[in-house]
Amino acid sequence: MGSAELMLILGLLLAGVAVFLFVNSIFASNQDKQQLSWANNDEPIKSKNPVINFSRPLVHQFTLQHALRIRSENYRKRVSKYIKTAGLSAELNVDEFIGLQLLWGIMFPIFLLIMNFSLQLGLSTGMVVGMGLIGFYLPQIHAKGEKKRRELSVRADLPFFIDLLALSVEAGLDFFSSIQKIVDKAQGTNSVLADELGTVLKDIKIGASKTQALKDMAERLDMNEITSFVAVLIDAETTGASISMVLKDQSEQMRLERFVRAEKAGARASQTILIPLMLFILPAVFIIVFGPVAVSFMYGNK
Repeated sequence: MGSAELMLILGLLLAGVAVFLFVNSIFASNQDKQQLSWANNDEPIKSKNPVINFSRPLVHQFTLQHALRIRSENYRKRVSKYIKTAGLSAELNVDEFIGLQLLWGIMFPIFLLIMNFSLQLGLSTGMVVGMGLIGFYLPQIHAKGEKKRRELSVRADLPFFIDLLALSVEAGLDFFSSIQKIVDKAQGTNSVLADELGTVLKDIKIGASKTQALKDMAERLDMNEITSFVAVLIDAETTGASISMVLKDQSEQMRLERFVRAEKAGARASQTILIPLMLFILPAVFIIVFGPVAVSFMYGNK
């Protein structure tokens, strides 16, 4: 038996083991599923992303133990910020996030290399490495996309919510009672800002100070508008200024900033449209206008 045949048999055996472990992790028994808990023993909610739901059993089966060995504080803080600002704290923890990176960035390319060698799939090494890089950054890309979605939702709702808060405060309610009214009215609307304000109220109920609860919201959203809004509220609370006047000023400021952002977006759109104009529309116009002239010039002299 030659070395090539031996390597082929070894590759097939490794592929068989990999497929067995893969299928076993998916069709695990209920007793095995009880072991799929977070490192902090909290049960995660079902993610909106089907890739995360599909990958979670694989992460706990293969890569979570390796993710726990990564102790870099700076890296873990960066991952924690990705999770917090993307609103994924109830779906993922730091260890699972790192486990996803290891699963799709390292184990999946290794599995592809084994299958490529065993079954002669014809995949180049560069392609497999590229897929590994994409897989490693896949959780980060998902987190950034969720953060962007949350920012758009908050920017759309913020001026309206501030107006409602100002009206409620002027009607005689205190600031946090006004927040409670708005949160109750916004139930079922999938408003990110309403959910975050509800989290602020929950934090206060379990003992956090009002200032700290607002700062935590600003940290979770990580937006200049929210950071400025929270800073103004804390300053008004400290100095005893009128909350209703502060809210009105903030509402006007938010609407002005949204108008400026719309103007900038319009300017960018007018510049972006030049690209298809130069590449597709102008050449077509030139062909239509000068094509007959060129044809008559070429064949008219014969």
